Amino acid sequence: MTQLKSFRLLWILIPAVFSWNCSQKSDNSLELEGTDQISYNFHIRPILSDKCFACHGPDANKREADLRLDTEEGAFKALKESPGKFALVAGKPEQSEVYHRILSTDPAEQMPPPESNLALTPDEIELIKRWIEQGAKYEPHWAFLKVEKPAVPNSDWGINEIDAFTYRKMVSKNLEPNPEAKSHELIKRASLDLTGLPPSPEILDKYRGFSGENTYEKLLDELLTQPSFGEKLAVLWLDISRYADSYGYQDDEYRSQWPYRDWVIHAFNKNLPYDQFLTWQLAGDLLPNATKEQILATAFNRNHKYTEEGGIIEEEYRIEYVLDKTNTFSKGILGITMECAQCHDHKYDPFSQKEYYELFAFFNNSKEKGFEGDVSQSKPAKTPILWIERNDLDGIMSFINHPDTTKLSVSVMGENDEKRTTYILDRGVYDAPTVPVDASTPKSILEFPENTEKNRLGLAKWATDRNNPLTSRVFVNLIWQEIFGKGIVKSAGDFGMQGDLPTHPELLNWLAADFMDNGWDIKRLIKQIMLSATYRQSAAITKDHLAIDPDNQYLARAPRLRLPAEHIQDLVLASSGLLHGEIGGPSVKPYQPSGLWEAATSGRGTLATYVQDSGNKLYRRGIYNFIKLTVPPPKAIIFDSSNRDRCEIGRNRTNTPLQALVMMNDPLVLEASRVLATKLSESHPNEEEAIDEAFKRIVCREMKPEEKDLLLDYYQAQLEEFKSNPENAKKALDVGEYPMNEKAITPATAALMQVIVSLYNLEETITKS
Repeated sequence: MTQLKSFRLLWILIPAVFSWNCSQKSDNSLELEGTDQISYNFHIRPILSDKCFACHGPDANKREADLRLDTEEGAFKALKESPGKFALVAGKPEQSEVYHRILSTDPAEQMPPPESNLALTPDEIELIKRWIEQGAKYEPHWAFLKVEKPAVPNSDWGINEIDAFTYRKMVSKNLEPNPEAKSHELIKRASLDLTGLPPSPEILDKYRGFSGENTYEKLLDELLTQPSFGEKLAVLWLDISRYADSYGYQDDEYRSQWPYRDWVIHAFNKNLPYDQFLTWQLAGDLLPNATKEQILATAFNRNHKYTEEGGIIEEEYRIEYVLDKTNTFSKGILGITMECAQCHDHKYDPFSQKEYYELFAFFNNSKEKGFEGDVSQSKPAKTPILWIERNDLDGIMSFINHPDTTKLSVSVMGENDEKRTTYILDRGVYDAPTVPVDASTPKSILEFPENTEKNRLGLAKWATDRNNPLTSRVFVNLIWQEIFGKGIVKSAGDFGMQGDLPTHPELLNWLAADFMDNGWDIKRLIKQIMLSATYRQSAAITKDHLAIDPDNQYLARAPRLRLPAEHIQDLVLASSGLLHGEIGGPSVKPYQPSGLWEAATSGRGTLATYVQDSGNKLYRRGIYNFIKLTVPPPKAIIFDSSNRDRCEIGRNRTNTPLQALVMMNDPLVLEASRVLATKLSESHPNEEEAIDEAFKRIVCREMKPEEKDLLLDYYQAQLEEFKSNPENAKKALDVGEYPMNEKAITPATAALMQVIVSLYNLEETITKS
């Protein structure tokens, strides 16, 4: 009954929030600002892809009339069925058969055919005409062009260069930017973006109004130095690197890779430049006089699943592991879908199957095996192993609170002395080798330098070369996605032909070039974005926003984003005072419904049964929750966390009733509410002050008068109910393992607890806006 009343209160407190799920095609009217030149990449190819490529595109099996419009060579050759005519004649639309056919009203000639229902709009026809008049110039794919730093446009609005680019796009769409958000909104937004934690009441008071020395920039500087910065950003990278605490497959036994997770946190906190960050992970073991830290970083390559099932074909699984490494590198670092070329030449992007296996060859010389014993013989790490002892990696991992952890092992990379021959595999099948290939990289991206070693270290140098068009673009886009909810390129893991076009192509180029020009400095990049007026706008939605840009592609307002799963847990723990802030260490097993692991296990191994932790381990940040690949943490999955069984570039954000049920019934939320209610009851003389403090801690602002009245009324109603039924007060407070003061088991504490539960269930609480 108490929970139902709490739910009814939410309908009063939460303003109506509408969401739109608008599926929009790429914006064919994208301007390359400041020019009337029609771009094949940004104007013409999206039209041809939508309307023409089905019959005249890259798929040879479906191609009609031997006409190919996706390549310059195909588009300008003489038509097979119409001798003397050409699909395109540069500068002459009236002599171009393409233009003639799209204007035709004769069903026998009209293209696309009427029955396809793909007729071009007048605007699209005009664009094609202008493109032909300008020479019908084809371009290499935009993402494969070298990153050049464009000139910053003049602007009447904004704080830094980012704003000049975004404002020009807003103006072109008849949008006006929102005013700057209120100080408490910016403080909460910045704290969540930089630390994944809500601002403390002390921080809110210190930076209120950003007056005097306590400026917004100083707030950012303070947050960037917090150890929690690395914990926050590491969640993104752990999704990419598919970090987990078990091996996956049938037996899904324990693995001790957590020192790698701690290294990622440490690397972000000490602001290791991104080019070094990548190099150490790809090839730290191959660096001259490699340190244990550099070798540890190569665990990035070993985070994929491993089988421990007897009777397997070892080579089949060894190949699977190398495929996973190859695909993680191409998707997570280059932002391309190279895995499509495992079985055949890529249908859309300029990657051959041969090039796929040339990339595969860089990872094919690892010492790891396909099978290293069944679950009864399992080791915490698979060979080759890095043994880490106490103080080996001082400053990265904490053994202080783990006295039993004096020595542990991590799966890292190691090269065979004798180079393994790599073959193209027919249809990608492990036992169907055909032609041998040498290690190399896709030529359409960047030629592999002749004087560079053909191993993983050479691959790292190639990836971080100033001329590589993808690595910096992909990373700055990931950071933009982390802050704004979606990247400048929405398909953050696919910068290829079938991916989304950038909404702000020149801004993406400027950021990528500036990032490299300034030493691949991650903290500088993040601060630069967060200092912009674009970031600092309010999230208020106007009629113009909804009519012109419901998906906020053009950034005339700040986005409203529900927090990721880990940070919802972190917010609850931090605001209640329960958070145990230890950095690093073995993963922990928090509250979880019973029977989940047991229902999905083979019954073998140490992880067949879930054994919940106790004490401070229950109150660690979400990044430290134990991830078993076959049964990921259920609460996190409900809030759209990654399964971690493969490289993931971004997470979905869904909205289901299960999420509301979690927030209302999760033991951690109820325990945190009980603990905070107890503390506030002891430290505040009356319920009004206690509710004020709870609201400020959880919602991160001052209450409005009408909100205070509602909450006080709700408190009084709950107090009367618990006074009438004291046994219900005891039941409500009897949740969680945190010790309970017997003197605090009162109707007043129980009533305050219910108010706090309601605050945690507010949409505003778990939303960054």
